[in-house]
Amino acid sequence: MPRRLGQHFLVRNEILEQLAIAACNGHVERVIEIGPGKGALTRRLLARTDKLHAVELDAALAAYLRKNFASETKLEVHEANVLETDLTQWGPAVIAGNLPYYITSPIIEKFLSLDQRFPVAVFLMQWEVAERLLANPGTRDYGYLTVATRLSCDVELICEVAPSAFAPPPKVNSGAIRFRRKTIIPRELPELLKFVGRCFAHKRKTLRNNLRQAYGERADMLPEAGLRAEQIPVEQFVDLYTRIRD
Repeated sequence: MPRRLGQHFLVRNEILEQLAIAACNGHVERVIEIGPGKGALTRRLLARTDKLHAVELDAALAAYLRKNFASETKLEVHEANVLETDLTQWGPAVIAGNLPYYITSPIIEKFLSLDQRFPVAVFLMQWEVAERLLANPGTRDYGYLTVATRLSCDVELICEVAPSAFAPPPKVNSGAIRFRRKTIIPRELPELLKFVGRCFAHKRKTLRNNLRQAYGERADMLPEAGLRAEQIPVEQFVDLYTRIRD
């Protein structure tokens, strides 16, 4: 079956096993898999869950899954665009997937927008995005996605994956990241994220210059006004927002 929609199919067994173990941690009641493709990860997730909802955009791949897993009563295949799908309709679940490169960030943002009923996600993505999620303050890769993710989740690198583990192989390395939702998430998170977005609007500018249009003289009064957003630790953005708001 040809590659579709920019997807590279993971075929290395040991990596597939690592992803399934990282997602399910033994056994979970329900899993939502994004972009199951030809079902290599699906098969391993099925062994670790009571119910698996697989969301596949490509009609031919969805038909392939239904045919090849016809006897598997735990699997339900949904031919749908995950970005337009209400994942909450299936109740509490772990989320996993080998993400198509071209929609990696929107899928991560969709997971972050969910609530505590979705405590864990394991996503395989291009290494460039994995680096941004794992970045430390003061580094080139530290940015809005880093902060937005880590305000609500702890992130962990499961493994780095070489192109040879895929068919066909991509041109870059990939990384498997586990997201664990924090039990305590900052209040007013949507407004806080807007504030963080303003801080990173122009990465080379200082907080004073990025925030002045929205907050006026209050931006100048911040002790951190002369710093750039990439120099600010994740937790400090909460304090910054509280001070400038009040």
